[in-house]
Amino acid sequence: METKDLKPKRHIGRNICRLREIRGMKQETLAEILGISQQKLSLIENTEELEDQKITEIAKALEVNTETIKSYSDEKVLSIINNTFHDNAFQNGVTNYTPTFNPIDKVAELYERLLKAEQEKVAFLEQLLNKKE
Repeated sequence: METKDLKPKRHIGRNICRLREIRGMKQETLAEILGISQQKLSLIENTEELEDQKITEIAKALEVNTETIKSYSDEKVLSIINNTFHDNAFQNGVTNYTPTFNPIDKVAELYERLLKAEQEKVAFLEQLLNKKE
């Protein structure tokens, strides 16, 4: 009689795909960050096992730690969501949820990132203009 492994086998590529989707990132974007083609990233996301070095690179690009990629499961995510919102959190259709961060800090952080992106665009366009002269 064969004994089956009770723990399901992790599919690293699928975990990368799910984390990328949760982050709201397209394959093209992650591929560009990693310096590879979108087709290569697609192959990675369909690969069951990856070398630790590649996982580390991808984790850095997704801004998660390597253990998150290795141990990701939809069940854990759903558990976190279920434990975050309680039955008494909903009153009159309004969610009574207090964030663990200061929303003003997040707005300021977003503004700074957008400002930096715009400055980089301006610098790039100036470089293009200088090359044409």
